[in-house]
Amino acid sequence: MSTADPAPQLKLGWEEWISLPDLGLPALRAKVDTGARTSSLHATEIETFGPVAAPKVRFIVHPIPGQYDLEIPCSAVIKDRREVTSSNGESEMRFVIETALEVAGRSWPVELTLTDRRGMALHMLLGRQALDNVTVDPSDRFCQPQLDYSVYASADIRKAAPPRALRVAILSRESNYSNRRLIEEGEKRGHTVEIIDTSRCYMAINTLAPEIHYDGQRLPRFDAVIPRIGASVTQYGTALLRQFETLGTFCVNGSAGITASRDKLHAHQILARHKIGMPATAFAASPKDTTNLIGIAGGAPLIVKLLESTQGKGVVLAETKKAAESVITAFRGLRANFLVQQFVKEAAGEDIRCFVVGHKVVAAMKRSGAEGDFRSNLHLGGSAVAVRISKEERATAVRAARAFGLNVAGVDLLRSESGPKVLEVNSSPGLEGIEKTSGKNIAGLILDEIEDRVRPAPLRRRKPGSAG
Repeated sequence: MSTADPAPQLKLGWEEWISLPDLGLPALRAKVDTGARTSSLHATEIETFGPVAAPKVRFIVHPIPGQYDLEIPCSAVIKDRREVTSSNGESEMRFVIETALEVAGRSWPVELTLTDRRGMALHMLLGRQALDNVTVDPSDRFCQPQLDYSVYASADIRKAAPPRALRVAILSRESNYSNRRLIEEGEKRGHTVEIIDTSRCYMAINTLAPEIHYDGQRLPRFDAVIPRIGASVTQYGTALLRQFETLGTFCVNGSAGITASRDKLHAHQILARHKIGMPATAFAASPKDTTNLIGIAGGAPLIVKLLESTQGKGVVLAETKKAAESVITAFRGLRANFLVQQFVKEAAGEDIRCFVVGHKVVAAMKRSGAEGDFRSNLHLGGSAVAVRISKEERATAVRAARAFGLNVAGVDLLRSESGPKVLEVNSSPGLEGIEKTSGKNIAGLILDEIEDRVRPAPLRRRKPGSAG
């Protein structure tokens, strides 16, 4: 019985091109040093995250020496933490990870310690522990095929980027169904998802080193932020979100889109600017304009909405002109800002909630108001069923979300005789109703969007003073 011949030993010189594919590093020049016991990789912004029982480490790699504007974000499971003495005699505690090393088509697992090697000619060192079945000729270099740093400029590197564990923040003050589902789905994928209480954050605003602090400590770096900011803290929450944007964190929904969607007047002006269908809407400040206001909205019956209303609160149906005048007078007496809007009779108290993730509607449900209530909000006793929507309704919902720059949105439509009419674009839509009605894993689809947007593709820091 014959056995296959073992693969011949790989010959390396003192300098070689290698790949670390599981870290998203297709090309690195490495120093091969049999005098060193352990291997090391240049890494900055090293920090731990994840559960205590299975901690992970995240770090930034600058694969090209001297070119520190090119960053590759990486993460890995921590295998060990050990003391390493460098060639100049200094000792340092380093995190140890294990990853696949690839040279000339051959691959084997190696342990790497993470340390800042800035100023070194090469950002990777291969020690003797990683050199099993390898012969080293210290007088030669590039015994194996050479690679090229140009791979980091290729658009394909983003598509080929390996999955990595992410650190995701949910900006919220609640532990509700939506937040629990996002945490559950994230942890299934190996990510760390944390609820950050918006009201307990504070900001250091400066040019060179903006920071966010939380309960007395600087917040660690997050790959992504899911804003689920309550209506009562919109102003502070969006200010905090702008700070994350300044830090370069991917925010699922941006501060500008949330601010605009929460201001009903501004929101309708944005819809109008993008020529998106909506019920006839009117707004005025003077009580002398009441009659004209009612006329612009198509006359009674009509809807009167407080600009700050949420979840159906502050929304009144006025069935007659006299009732409309009374409600408008009452709201003005309270010095409240409000809209007057056409009542779409043919909708018969029903609306369509289209859930948009990315550039498509991933689920839709038809909501009906409770007996005697024209409002279809589920928490007010309304009911919902899954519904098939038309191509026009689908396109309208996506256009509405895009108009606000939202990656995740609940777009509420009315079915009218003249086509779909957008009632509202919700920048923090709840997941419970849509998941239970549609049977779809909406939390998972949101995580898909995050993973797609924060793959470890090369990031280039903008140089000070450069134009945007």
